[in-house]
This record gives sequence, structure tokens and C-alpha cells, in this order.
Amino acid sequence: MSSWRSLLLRIGDKCSEYGSSSDFKEHIETCFGVIRRELEHSANDILSFILQCAEQLPHKIPLYGTVVGLLNLENEDFVRKIVENSQTNFQDALDSGNCDKIRVLMRFLTSMMCSKVLQPTALVVVFETLLSSAATTVDEEKGNPSWQARGDFYVTCILSCLPWGGSELVEQVPEEIERVMVGIQAYMSIRRHNSDTGLSFFEDDDESEKGATEKDFLEDLWDRIQGLSSNGWKIDSVPRPHLAFEAQLVAGKCHEFGPINAPEQPEPLVQLSGIIYGKQKHNAELKYPQRIRRLNIFPASKTEDMQPIDRFIVEEYLLDVLLFLNGCRKECASYMVGLPVPFRYEYLMAETIFSQLLLLPTPPFKPIYYTLVIMDLCKALPGAFPAVVAGAVRALFEKIADLDMECRTRLILWFSHHLSNFQFIWPWEEWAYVLDLPKWAPQRVFVQEVLEREVRLSYWDKVKQSIENAPALEELLPPKGAPNFKYMTEDGKEITEQHALSAELSNKVKGRQTAREIISWVEESVFPHHGLEVTLTVVVQTLLDIGSKSFTHLITVLERYGQVIARLCHDHDKQMMLIAEVSSYWKNNAQMTAIAIDRMMGYRLLSNLSIVKWVFSPANIEQFHTSDRVWEVLRNAISKTYNRISDLRKEILSLKKSVVSAEEAAAKAKAELDAAESKLTLVDGEPVLGENPVKMKPLKSKAEKTNEEAISVRDSLEAKAALLARALDENEALFLSLYKNFSNVLMERLPDPSKAPALRALKSGQVDQMAVDIDETSEMELDNENGRPKKSQSNGEKGSTAYNIGEKEQWCLSTLGYVKAFSRQYASEIWPHMEKLEVEVFTENAHPLFLKAVYSGLRRPIIEVSSS
Repeated sequence: MSSWRSLLLRIGDKCSEYGSSSDFKEHIETCFGVIRRELEHSANDILSFILQCAEQLPHKIPLYGTVVGLLNLENEDFVRKIVENSQTNFQDALDSGNCDKIRVLMRFLTSMMCSKVLQPTALVVVFETLLSSAATTVDEEKGNPSWQARGDFYVTCILSCLPWGGSELVEQVPEEIERVMVGIQAYMSIRRHNSDTGLSFFEDDDESEKGATEKDFLEDLWDRIQGLSSNGWKIDSVPRPHLAFEAQLVAGKCHEFGPINAPEQPEPLVQLSGIIYGKQKHNAELKYPQRIRRLNIFPASKTEDMQPIDRFIVEEYLLDVLLFLNGCRKECASYMVGLPVPFRYEYLMAETIFSQLLLLPTPPFKPIYYTLVIMDLCKALPGAFPAVVAGAVRALFEKIADLDMECRTRLILWFSHHLSNFQFIWPWEEWAYVLDLPKWAPQRVFVQEVLEREVRLSYWDKVKQSIENAPALEELLPPKGAPNFKYMTEDGKEITEQHALSAELSNKVKGRQTAREIISWVEESVFPHHGLEVTLTVVVQTLLDIGSKSFTHLITVLERYGQVIARLCHDHDKQMMLIAEVSSYWKNNAQMTAIAIDRMMGYRLLSNLSIVKWVFSPANIEQFHTSDRVWEVLRNAISKTYNRISDLRKEILSLKKSVVSAEEAAAKAKAELDAAESKLTLVDGEPVLGENPVKMKPLKSKAEKTNEEAISVRDSLEAKAALLARALDENEALFLSLYKNFSNVLMERLPDPSKAPALRALKSGQVDQMAVDIDETSEMELDNENGRPKKSQSNGEKGSTAYNIGEKEQWCLSTLGYVKAFSRQYASEIWPHMEKLEVEVFTENAHPLFLKAVYSGLRRPIIEVSSS
């Protein structure tokens, strides 16, 4: 890498390029000096690299803005091009709805304004353009309030620029910035308060009370900015390196910034509620998501050195580093611990990462990314961060009964994976008391599920060894994962006729008989004499046993002999019997149960409807609140259905492009052939229509070939479209079946609506107080201010058995939690089928708590449901 690139990239870091100095002024002078010399040779490269750095290392934007300001004194044309390119990129980002680019480029424009490259009025015009668009969007007559997410996003962008340039704007254009602030206040008064129901980390029942008092993200940010304004725009977390060069920068020329056009407004809605409103609101929130939901794990005393605005800025820095360095985990951790702020922020860093890992409906990146970042931060800050992470785990564990079910599952997966990278070391004796809790208590289930996942990542004896400080916890370990083969022959055990059949089938497989030969044997020699149940049990158990040595063995058996199973299990009831046999064979190994069922669904031996039917069979319903086993199978089935649809949509999109290019190629070849045929040529001295036959032959061949290709691609597109239509019908049937089953089992167990109008009634035996140890710095008290619902249940004090929720109530709470989690996770696939679901399942006869869980997951206010 050439030195100017390296200097730009490493500006502000403690690194060899800058002789380990951390003085921003020195860095900027060095970097500017080298770039100034290189400008005449590499102007275009430098221009694009500066923009790239500003966009992808946004926590250094004040430094890049100052470098651009100094370059403006030397080469106005070069800086004018930077401004023009920024304007083009910004307009493109607005048109395409690229949220991250819009936000970061607005910060860069603010920084260039501070360095006298842009007029303050030009920035105000950008603010007012976006503000006007936002206000129109939420206007009930002119706009479409279901798209409030876009308006909120634009206003958030404006507000989040002010810490970087508010002081300059107030000083230079006080009236204009006051006009913007008044406009924002007006917007805040007409937008709807954004309730977090459905997306909050913790189950909180008092939405009506909470909604009236608790601020949403934008209201909170507006408060922080007003606090910053009344504090004279003094801020610790934003470097202001341009002030060191103010005397020079004043001489620079301010460049014009071209006009910005906000995208067109979405079509106005006839009614402000109902299914159409819900669908559009869902789409708007997908396109303009809120990038953080605060997870307050630690007490305020851990972060009290920060002003409220500083917390917002450090969160922005951390989220930007996570976003732009997601492919380079070491660099990511290095930048996260070296932010340009003068205070410590380990607790806030942990809260921010956990808030992303547990973000609902989905985190921006796969959970494994956050796992790796947390590991790297523990290694980068060995004296501080591991204790902070341990404290976060303890605090979340104390609140686990209130944690959303989806968040709970993610926390289990993360924690088991995290421990597997640190020799499974954890002070389990602290949690040994969970054995005194009922088997359905969330803390006990959490420990049990973590241990089960650890066994998957290692082996049983290793995990048993890791809990030697709390040996009683062995009770919660899963059984050793050996198969449970019904036809195992042991010395002295009587060998039945079924044992003999199993051995015969095993020999046929070892003798490499084909699936067809085995089907003939089953249909002629087994089925007529023993009936379906015995035949199915023998075939499935034996084939599973042959495939039990490894995942590869299982795949091989299913590929070779899947047709034998398919022949026996051709409808939902028989497929349920098949799943029951798989579950019985792998009863000691939840992972292999899930894998085998998932693979069988992949080979179309099992339908998703038969899996749903099995999940809701009586024996499984009884485990809904004590194990993740059946939920894992159900999640896999729905995800597989969803992935098939996603893949088909991608293929159809690709084929549509191919059809266009194939038809263009065919039309071009035909035009060339027609042109050649229309020419007059002399053959044997006589004028003949058409070119020389030697030239015509390849043209005809090409025209035919391209036409055939176009027809072939069109046929492929039609075939895929038919498959997609079928998959969407299957999807509708899946969700109808899933919600009917949920509704029925909940209706049987939930108390009468008049007795339990809210979740609070199910928690009526709760203990209001929750004991939390604050003896060590790594064990934190809970932040009651925002993070924890005040009326959450106790999970049992340390060393006691206080868990006051009965089994039936806990079953209802857990199952409702899963209803909400599934509704939220697959909302995009559920909304298109909402009309049918409302007619068949979400009716007035359904239990209000069931409906509340569904609509909460879909982010659809219940008030609007009644009016739709």
C-alpha cells in the first residue's frame, strides 16, 4: 500500500505510520503534506479513497473533513470534485434507500461545513429538504403515515449530525438552524409515538401505561439534542480537529452544493388502519429499520461519566465499526477499543454488542459475528472486558424469565459457543441452586439448554468435567447421545421376528441391493404379514441405525434408500409415524433428531405440515416449556420453507434478466438475418434477393439458436413461477396449520379471558423483588430505569427455591412467547396471507392473549385490528 493510502487509513490511530503519536493535529499535518505532494500524480485515486475512507471509517470523519479543508486551500478544483461526488453519492443513496450511506454522508457534509468547504446554508437546505419530506410522509391527508419509519429515519439523520456541527451552525446561521429545530419540534408533534411492543428485549405487559411514559428512540434522541443545545453544544466524544486549523481554514473557498431531491412520497392510504396499513408499515420498517434498541444491562453508575448525548455518539461509533469492519474481526475489535473519546466505555461497549446480538426481529449480521467480536475484545482487553461480559451474563440470567423467547434462544446459543472458546470455564456453583427450582423455571431451563449446546460443541465427558465445582448439575446434562435402536441384539435377549426382519434388511443394504429391490421385498414379504406399523418401524429404525455413524452416513442412506421410506410414508399421518420413529431412535440426542428430520424434509420425505402436526402431538406439547427440542425442529421446518421461497424468488429475478437479454439477442440476430435477406445480390449474373448463401447460413443458424435459447429461458421462468406459486400455497397452508394448532392448545390451557385479560394475570404468583449480587464489579445490579420491566417475575433468589409461577401458567407464558417470536421472525411471509388467517384463525373466538401475542410479533396494534 502506498504511503498516502496508509496515512489516510491510519489517521488518528496509534500506529507506526505516525510514529505512535496520538496527536490529531500532527496526524492531519503529516497526512495533508503527503497528499498535497501526490495530488498531481494521483488526484482521481486520492479523491475516491478519501470518500471511501469517510464512508467506511465514519468515526474518523472529523479528521477527513479537516484534511479536505486544508486541501481546499491548495487545490480548489480537487475539493470541488469531492463536494460534487459527495452530492451525487448522497442523491443515489436517497433514491435507493441506502440508510447507512445517507447517514454517514450527512455527517461528512457536516464535517466539511466545519472546515469551511461547504456553506452552512447549504447544509441547512439538505436538512430542510429531508424534514419537509418527513413531515409530508406522516401527514394524514397528503402523505402515508404507514411509512413513518422513513420520516423518522430522515429526522434521526438530521439530529445525529448536530453533535458534529451544531456549534458552528448556531454561531454562523442561528436563525436558519432555529428554523430547523422548530420544524423538528413540529414533526415530533404530528408523528405517532412508536411503541416498542413486539420488539422489546423483555416481556412487558403494561404497554398502555408504559407507552404513555416511555420515550421511543426518536423522542429520546430529540431530548438528548435539546440537552446538548442548552449545554452550549459542549461535547466530549466528538473530536474537533478543525479548530486547531481555524485561522487557515477561514481563507478557503466555500463550494456550491447541488440541490437534493427527496424520493417520491408513497401512495396515500384510504384508511389509516387495517391489513393494508399493516403491510405497508411492515415494509417501511424493513427498509428503514431502527439500528439500535437500548439494552440497559448495567446500572447507570457504570456509565455515569457520560452525558446522555455522549452515550448516543459512542453507540454510533461502535455500530459503525461493527458495520463497516464486519469482514475483519481483528481490525473490528482493534477499532472498537480505540475510539476517539476521553473516557472509558467497556460497559457501554458490552451493552451495545449484546443489544445487536439480541436485536429484534433480526440482528444486522449473523450471531457468529458478534460471538467472534466478543472473543476478540476479551483478548484485546484481558483485564477489563471478560469481567464485564461475565457481569452481563449474570444480569441477563437474573432477568431470564422476562427475556423474549427469541432473545433467550440466541443468548443460549451465544453463551454455549462463547464458553467453548474459553475451555468451558464458568463458576457453575453460582447457579447450582437452579436444581431446587421446578423443572419449568426459566433459569433452570436456561442452564439445561446451555449444557446441551455445549455437549454439541464438544463431548459429554468434557462438559461434565467443566461442572465439577457443581457436580449436582450433572442432572441437567443431556443423556449420552447414543442411539436407541429397538432391534439391538444383546446376549441372552430374545430375538423376535422383528429383530430378524431388521437383520435381513441390514444385510440387503450391506449387499448393495437397490431401493427398488428393497421396496419389492417390503411389499411382498414384510407388509402383507406384519402390517404398516411394524413394517415402518423396522425399515426406519434399521435405515437410521445404518446411517447413525456420522452425518455423511445418514445422507448416503437417505439418498440411496429414501424412496423406500417415501413409499411407506406417503401422507401426513404416516409421516408423523416416521418422525416419531426418528425421535424415538435419537431420543438421547436432540441434535441428531433435528438433523435427521431436517434432512428428510430436504429430500421431500417429510412435509412441513406433518412436522407441525408432530410438534403439536400430546407428548410434545407437554415439553413446550421445559425443552427447546421440539422448537428447534419447528424452527428448522419453517426456515426451510422460507428459504425455498427465497431461493425461488432469487432464481426468478435472475431468469427475468436472462429472458430480457436472451430476447434482445434473438431480436438482434433476427434483424441481422432480415437485413441480409433484404439485400440484392448478383448470382450467375442475375439479381437475387438475399446475400450470398455462404454468408446466410451462419446468420440463419445464429437466429435459430438465439430464438431457441430465448424460448428455453422463458420456459424455465414459467416452470420456476409455477414452483413459486405452489411453494406460496404450501406456505399459506403451513401458517394456517401452525396458528390453528397454537390457538387450539392455548385455548385449552389459558384461563378464561375475563380472568386473564393480560399476561400479568398469569404471573400473579410473582415475587416483585429480585435478588442480584453486587459483591464483585463483574456482578452488576440491574438497571430498573429503562431496561427491566418493573413488574417482572422473580426467578428465584440465589440459593432459594422461590419460583412462584405454576407449571400451567409457565407453559402458557412460554408458548405465548414462541407465538410472538414466530410471528415476528416470519412476518414478511405471514402478512401476504393475513386476510385468510383473519377469516380462519384470528377471529373473535380466539383467545385475546393469543391474538395479542400474534399481533405484537407482527407489530400491529390491537386497536387497529378491531377497526380493520
